[in-house]
Amino acid sequence: MLTTKGYAAFSADAPFAPFQFERRDLTATDVQIEILYCGICHSDLHQARSEWDGTVYPIVPGHEIVGRVVAVGADVQKFSVGDAVGVGCMVDSCGECFDCRDGQEQFCSKTTYTYNSPDLHTGGVTYGGYSSQIVVDQHFVLRIAEHLDLARVAPLLCAGITTYSPLRHWKVQPGQKVGVVGLGGLGHIGVKIAKAMGAEVVLFTTSPHKAADAERLGASVVISKDAAGMRSQRNSFDFILNTVSAAHNLDDYLSLLKRDGTLCLVGVPENPHPTPSYPDLIFRRRQLTGSLIGGIAETQEMLDFCAEHNVLADIELIDVTQIDQAYERMLKSDVKYRFVIDLASLQAN
Repeated sequence: MLTTKGYAAFSADAPFAPFQFERRDLTATDVQIEILYCGICHSDLHQARSEWDGTVYPIVPGHEIVGRVVAVGADVQKFSVGDAVGVGCMVDSCGECFDCRDGQEQFCSKTTYTYNSPDLHTGGVTYGGYSSQIVVDQHFVLRIAEHLDLARVAPLLCAGITTYSPLRHWKVQPGQKVGVVGLGGLGHIGVKIAKAMGAEVVLFTTSPHKAADAERLGASVVISKDAAGMRSQRNSFDFILNTVSAAHNLDDYLSLLKRDGTLCLVGVPENPHPTPSYPDLIFRRRQLTGSLIGGIAETQEMLDFCAEHNVLADIELIDVTQIDQAYERMLKSDVKYRFVIDLASLQAN
C-alpha cells in the first residue's frame, strides 16, 4: 500500500485538517500519479458539508486533478513515467453496460467517482485530489499537452467537460447564438469554449460588475437580467447553457429560445427549480434538458480542443491550508473564477 498525505473534512462543520491514508498498490493496468494541482469544485463543498446525502467522513474531495506519472503497471500502454496527466470525476465503471460501451461512463450505474464513492479495490471509500498522489486505472487517466499551464488546466477536468459536453452534444456551430447563464467556475469556461466553437456568445448575470470580464472572456453581449434587456433577446437563441446552481425561474430563459432551441442545465441546485411554464416549451418546440460531465473519450477530446484553442481556466492558486477560506469565499462568489490548490504546499503541512 502507498502511504498518502491529504487534507480531509472529518465532519460537516469541521475545518479541513491533515489526513494520512493508504492508496492501493498498482495493478497491471494502473497509473500512479503525483498530484501537482487540484481545482476546487462547488460539489466539493456540497459533499464536504453534507449538503447532499451520503457523505462518508473523513472525506478527501477533489476531482480536478493534474499531475505527473511516477509509476505504471506492467500492462500500461498509454502512459509513461513523466507524462503530464489528469483525472476527472470518475476513476472506474463496469466497462460492460450499454453506457460504458457507448463511451458514456458517467451514466453507468456502477460508476466509481473520484471521491466519496465505494472503493472496489480497498473496500472503503475513494479519496480525491486534495492529496499528494493517486492510483487510477489507465482508462480513466487523461493526457495533457505539455506546453500548457498545468494549474490552469486542472478545472477543465470537471468545469471544462461539464460545459464542453452539452455544447458538443447539441452541435453548437459557428455563427449560432449561444447564451451562458452565470459567470462562475463553470460559466467562465463555458463562455470561452462556446466562443472557440465560433458561436456568438451572450452572458446572463445578476452581477453587472462582471460585464467587462465577460467581454474579455468572449461574450459579445452581457445582459444583467433587466426586463428590457431580456425582452430584446426573445426568440433569438439556438442554445442556452445554464450553469447556475441555485433555484431560479427557468421561464426567463425558455422564452429567449428560437423554435427548436435548447436550454440545458448543468448546475445542480440545493432545492428544485420552480416548475417551468409548459406553453413556453410546447408552442415553440423548445427543449429543457440537462447534462452530466462527459465520458472519458469526450473528456480527452475536450482537453485537446482546449489545448488547440488555448482555452484555460482563470484561477486563483492557493495553499492547501486555505481550503476553508476558499469555500467561504466561493459561497460569496469571491473568486475569479476557480480556486486551485498547489499541492506542493502539502509537503510543508
